[in-house]
Amino acid sequence: VEPVGSTPVFLFSEPDIMPRPLIGITMSRRKSSSGERDLYGVLYPYVEAVCGQGGLPMLIPLGLQMDELRDLYDRADGLVLSGGGDIHPEQYGDTLTELCTRIDPERDELEFALVRWAAAEGKPILAICRGIQSMNVALGGTLWRDLATELPNAAKHDCYPNYPRDQRTHSLSVTPDSRLAQLLQVTSVEVNSLHHQACREVAPEMRQVAIAPDGIVEAAEIPNHPYAVGVQWHPEWIQDTRDQQGLFAGLVNACGNGHS
Repeated sequence: VEPVGSTPVFLFSEPDIMPRPLIGITMSRRKSSSGERDLYGVLYPYVEAVCGQGGLPMLIPLGLQMDELRDLYDRADGLVLSGGGDIHPEQYGDTLTELCTRIDPERDELEFALVRWAAAEGKPILAICRGIQSMNVALGGTLWRDLATELPNAAKHDCYPNYPRDQRTHSLSVTPDSRLAQLLQVTSVEVNSLHHQACREVAPEMRQVAIAPDGIVEAAEIPNHPYAVGVQWHPEWIQDTRDQQGLFAGLVNACGNGHS
């Protein structure tokens, strides 16, 4: 209590609580049951994984004008590019086939913009499954349109729905001197696998840092960037182990204390 004249004034100090980093998460488009309007959404494990490491999730909808997207990007401390449908092959100089599904050019444009801004400006970004493919194509890389037909000797990578999303189905080897190895704290790990496409030529700005036993690219990162990591598996579904938690912890930590 500090007296002012005859009236006491109570002074309270603000608690020293640092804001949680704001993590923008991209979303997919679905048709509503009525078919009247599109739905935008993301599976909940992405949100759980971000919150579990002290981040605050912010969902980034489709349908934004570029200046609106830039506004959300500027407010976010970091980004997660989520999984989803295929990127249009024309984006990497190839032709469309019936094996390319759930193509959404609007999502391609949105994610490519986020990747290019984050790569140029050093904003932390974690790209998952479709996300690593978006990162790779946005920066000049290419994709296998369908592993089963274009690489018939490759192992089966599209294991869902025959296996649960959280079932680890194959191993991968991690480059020892990579950021990914630091995050996972291992150079060999078992992961889940829910994809039919993958990175073919890795973008010049990126470095391949993990492969499956059949040679498929499983991870790539941008060297000398505060945090720009792409993985082909789905770590948000296997957060029961410390290695996979490390990917989201690394993202949140790279964002610092968020906005002041």
